[in-house]
Amino acid sequence: MQQITNSILMIRPVAFRMNEETAVNNYFQEDIDLKNSEINKKAQNEFDAFVEKLRAVGVNVIVESDDALADTPDSVFPNNWVSFHSNGDIAIYPMFAENRRQERRDEVFMRLEDEGFRITNIIDYTSAENEGVFLEGTGSILMDRVNKKAYCALSPRADEELFIEFCEDFEYTPVVFTAYQNVDGQRMPIYHTNVMMCLAENFCVICLDSIDDPAEKKNVIQHLKQNDKEIIDISESQMHQFAGNMLQVKGAAGKRYMIMSLAAHKSLNKDQISKIEKHCAILSSDLETIETCGGGSARCMMAEVFLPKE
Repeated sequence: MQQITNSILMIRPVAFRMNEETAVNNYFQEDIDLKNSEINKKAQNEFDAFVEKLRAVGVNVIVESDDALADTPDSVFPNNWVSFHSNGDIAIYPMFAENRRQERRDEVFMRLEDEGFRITNIIDYTSAENEGVFLEGTGSILMDRVNKKAYCALSPRADEELFIEFCEDFEYTPVVFTAYQNVDGQRMPIYHTNVMMCLAENFCVICLDSIDDPAEKKNVIQHLKQNDKEIIDISESQMHQFAGNMLQVKGAAGKRYMIMSLAAHKSLNKDQISKIEKHCAILSSDLETIETCGGGSARCMMAEVFLPKE
């Protein structure tokens, strides 16, 4: 069992813009005073440059293009609707925004099979949408695949009962908490776990200040320490620069990289950078348009492929 992979699925956007349906509880999103076509072009440029950087260090990036006929402004974030597992299982998740549900496409699975990956079983949780219950993939669930633990910050997009069901199906021990951010003077739940926390092989980047309940915070810290994860704490303002939204991947010859946006990289202090670089190299790319309009960053753009090869 491995915590990180060399293979990443990414979806190239064709109609990227600020999604009005997700903005109701994604407080990271902001409007840009540009035509949607210009926003999409900027997002495509950022996407292409990012893919190029990943491939340059030997990451196997499988790029599938979005469906131009579907209105899917957030398709660049595939990690919210699907996860791929080393036993050949795929999980498909229920999503909060109705216009995001069109992102789930069988063509993506066919493409992975064409690339030589084996899919044996699909576990489909999407019927929960009929009850207004959501669990948005590896946005909501952070899997410690080696130690069989799953971390989840509850929110309107991450339902506790469904998360527990996922943990039973995939044999993970659930670690549940709520993470908050300041919005107009109020503490509001952070929409996805993966914007305040990143789980790597030997360390964890996490915004502990966002976990308001002392018992929950203590529990999360205990679980991380039990598994010998070095804790690299980030501030709420760093989290708002997407410093929690990172992903560790393998490049050529198994070299480890921590992937993040330029904004996230710039927000880190020297001490945090040296702690990360003790474990792996840092690779960052400018994702300003995607972050501002989409309210997601580097990690959200990468769906890790752990499927076995034929």
